[in-house]
Amino acid sequence: MTVKPYHTQRSKKEEVQTMFDRIAPRYDLLNHTLSLNIDRLWRRRVVEEVRRGRPQRVLDVATGTGDLALETARRMPGVQVTGVDLSERMLDAARRKAAARGLDGRVTLVQGDAERLGFDDASFDAATVAFGVRNFGDLDAGLRELARTIRPGGRIVILEFSRPRNRVFRALFEFYSFRILPLVGGAVSRDRQAYAYLPASVGAFPAPEEFMRMMERAGFAGCCARSQSFGIAQIYIGHRPE
Repeated sequence: MTVKPYHTQRSKKEEVQTMFDRIAPRYDLLNHTLSLNIDRLWRRRVVEEVRRGRPQRVLDVATGTGDLALETARRMPGVQVTGVDLSERMLDAARRKAAARGLDGRVTLVQGDAERLGFDDASFDAATVAFGVRNFGDLDAGLRELARTIRPGGRIVILEFSRPRNRVFRALFEFYSFRILPLVGGAVSRDRQAYAYLPASVGAFPAPEEFMRMMERAGFAGCCARSQSFGIAQIYIGHRPE
């Protein structure tokens, strides 16, 4: 079953775009506060994985307000980063942050669709996605596009939430996600449906083993998953075969 924010007749992609346009003004505040800033640690680990491939051109899909794109540029001097997102309002926030940090010369931010990326084949040395793949309208198509735009030998690193396997941690995570997050996020953003959709989309996302099989079907090899913070999130790593 497809999980959507607003349950209208529009496609998931259209609803997700509307949702992020709506919550963009308070997204960073809520994102870091509600995650207790642990998302910053996870992003640093993603950058460390990307760094191993010594890329010069990195694509960040579903870049949102640019946290991962900017962290990549900050920690990897000389690297050119391109961030793509459906939501123009999220990108506006990302552009302001890039300019404030003096990174707008190395971080390019463009509106685009993860399932139809406007780049030539093998345009990038690596690609990343942080908390975005579960919002793809067509997950298989998005993964194929990521594989297409990475050069042979290039890396893909994906950060995404998952359901903890330990029953105690899973119960705590789900209580927070389904009870606290919609209440607080909805009150601050004034869009409770958005903050009800976000945890629901985690529950609907494939388990790590199935997602890695999807990565392999899309054209990636050597796929692995590294559990973060008792399984609250996973870092998925793969590469496009030479």
